[in-house]
Amino acid sequence: MRTATILHFLFALALFQTPKAIGQQLNTTLLINGNVVDVETGKLRQQAVLIEGDKIKALGDYKTLSKKASKDTKRIDCKGKYIIPGLWDMHVHLEGAELVEDNALLLPVFLAYGITTIRDCASDLGEQVLAWRNDINTRNIVGPTIFTAGRKLEGKNSIWKGDLEIENETELNDMLNLLDKYKVDFVKITENTLGGELFLKSVAAAHARGYRVSGHVPIDLTISQLVDAGFTSVEHAGYLLRLGSDDEQITRDLTSGKITKAEAEQNYSSGFDRGVALQKFTALGKKGLFVCPTFIGGRELAYLSETDHSKDMPLRFLTEKFVSNYQWRIQRMSNETAEQRQQRKDRYLFLRNQLPLIHQSGIRIIAGSDAAALNTYVYPAESLIQELEIFQEAGLKAPDIMKTATINGSKYFGIEKQVGTLTEGKQADLVVLDKNPLEDIRALRAINGVMKFGNYYDRTSLDNILKSAEEKKTQLDRSRN
Repeated sequence: MRTATILHFLFALALFQTPKAIGQQLNTTLLINGNVVDVETGKLRQQAVLIEGDKIKALGDYKTLSKKASKDTKRIDCKGKYIIPGLWDMHVHLEGAELVEDNALLLPVFLAYGITTIRDCASDLGEQVLAWRNDINTRNIVGPTIFTAGRKLEGKNSIWKGDLEIENETELNDMLNLLDKYKVDFVKITENTLGGELFLKSVAAAHARGYRVSGHVPIDLTISQLVDAGFTSVEHAGYLLRLGSDDEQITRDLTSGKITKAEAEQNYSSGFDRGVALQKFTALGKKGLFVCPTFIGGRELAYLSETDHSKDMPLRFLTEKFVSNYQWRIQRMSNETAEQRQQRKDRYLFLRNQLPLIHQSGIRIIAGSDAAALNTYVYPAESLIQELEIFQEAGLKAPDIMKTATINGSKYFGIEKQVGTLTEGKQADLVVLDKNPLEDIRALRAINGVMKFGNYYDRTSLDNILKSAEEKKTQLDRSRN
């Protein structure tokens, strides 16, 4: 017990270093000779970038900006490199009451992947994530900016751990009062046991309090009903496939008892019409709907039986206890037939291939991975890059993909005037790449440096972050064994 306690103490001490101890603290920084990526226009600008503290002071000619810079300004030569806004992963779960340290060691890893902001979509670690959010904002620990829903709304006896379970409007208001107290950034609602009527009232009540509202789509409601009540984003693109059918009629038949839930699902899966879908997508796009596709999890499960994950690099940072959570899905799928596996692949590919249609419609796509301990082989940080690569495979152009992982996240929260692009006066969350991401999104794997909260982490510093995470993972595994 004493050895384990000491190891946990050393782990905590290493984790809660200040940014100055981990990355060099810079007062003023000047990035020179680089190609600035304008994610709004999809074009490059050859400009220097002057940064004071954690804000972009100016962009422009190097000689002009040099005159504005102080004599002790740190100059970073970005010749032949590409400067982009920091990436956003708009759907993660920092989860597991028994995995606090396991998740904590991953926070700096997001930065090493160029991810400077994450949206935590609720879990049983809600209060802990809120504490991490505040500690990062006050520079007490290193990690990405966190926007979090804390804990999500659900019905009674939900399968999900740590939900705020409700069965009437009184309990709904009590739980929203709790989320107000927590100062959450948005409200997440799912439909495991929460019926459509109370679900819809939950959306309206949260929206009335000024929250952005995200979640799943109950089978007895249409997406249009949800959006009209104040729904901001659909989590998981699979729900949008319902819009290729007469979803209003199917919903009416279900709620009136003419068909069962199983029959409703069958009607949705067998009757997808792209023309009908585009018309409905476009209407929802005009209403301002966002969608977070989260394709990567579906792909990992679709190809689970033929993929060897034993040597995956991100496993270096994931504890044995964290990875053990993957087994529940693996075991559940172990008896699938060849036909069932092919059906899973077909469903994944069909959904993936609708992405250009969703983009064409005007629905704003926000990139998110759904990385979580319960989502098998959907690795924190790594999975966002994989998700963006899937977007490219689906047919989206690299400039459009860049928007989904940068400015669209800031638009979701209504803070595009503060962050999301490389613009004077905005937050200096940025990544320096060795390759051009406007030509091939796989360039996001060629990270040369990352800036967050005024700290510039060069490639050596980023490698040290990854090495440190690997060492902490090893410490935790040893202490538990």
